[in-house]
Amino acid sequence: MNRLSLKEIVERSEQENRSLPELIKEYESLETGLPIEEITRTMERMYDVMLEAYHQGVESDNRSISGLTGGEGKRLMNYVRDNKASGLYSKAAARAMGISNINTSMGRIVATPTAGSCGILPGSLITLAEEYGINRDEVIDSLFIAAYIGKVIAENASLSGAEGGCQAECGSAAAMAAGAGVYLCDGNPAQISQAVAFALKAVMGLVCDPVAGLVESPCIKRNGFGAAQALLAMDMALAGIESVIPADEVISAMDEVGRGMPVSLRETAEGGIAATPTAKKIEEYLTNSGTYCPK
Repeated sequence: MNRLSLKEIVERSEQENRSLPELIKEYESLETGLPIEEITRTMERMYDVMLEAYHQGVESDNRSISGLTGGEGKRLMNYVRDNKASGLYSKAAARAMGISNINTSMGRIVATPTAGSCGILPGSLITLAEEYGINRDEVIDSLFIAAYIGKVIAENASLSGAEGGCQAECGSAAAMAAGAGVYLCDGNPAQISQAVAFALKAVMGLVCDPVAGLVESPCIKRNGFGAAQALLAMDMALAGIESVIPADEVISAMDEVGRGMPVSLRETAEGGIAATPTAKKIEEYLTNSGTYCPK
């Protein structure tokens, strides 16, 4: 059985003159045995959860259970609203971190593709939709593109930080967001594939090194950076810039890099910033008290 590839579906879209969402919904219906209408309703419900998490994330502090993090999304959004920061990137980053705050405070999120990277895709797409007046149905269609990109990465590499480092989590999420964003901005299927390649190459080799083993630091900030990175990858593709290496080959390279990473840099909290003196003090504090108090 042939593995899924972006090249194959892009070529099919161009040859048959059919949109990627149409082809992806058809594929999903055949694979699951569910009608397209039901699949679409499920995606709509997921988008509603994303919107709910976004609003909660930028409107309250949402401290994590550990007390280590909280309110990052709200603070950046307030900074943006005070006109001290401008542009799509800051807004997308604020929303991405806010949604990640909901995850760390045990709220309801959609793992896109993982809980640790849950803010990147919705943070990016909600920002594009609000800034450019993109309607709900188009966003839902873009989510199918994102889902397919994630499926290709999962089948040919990994979405797990424990298997491939943070490149497999935040990197994949950024690739999914970049490709979906290209669609929302009227890019063509080939440009969607280019955006995926850019987003993944930008964080090739990114390690997974959570402080104290918690999906909080540096995870929340990486969600913010991932959203900004996704939009830049989108802009580069829409500008007509092309990746020297095709997206499918970039995905394969990411898999090879992930497999070559030491175990200490794959979600074990044994290396990277998780092994710094401050991180070790935080881990000890949390082990002894259960919650973190920085002062």
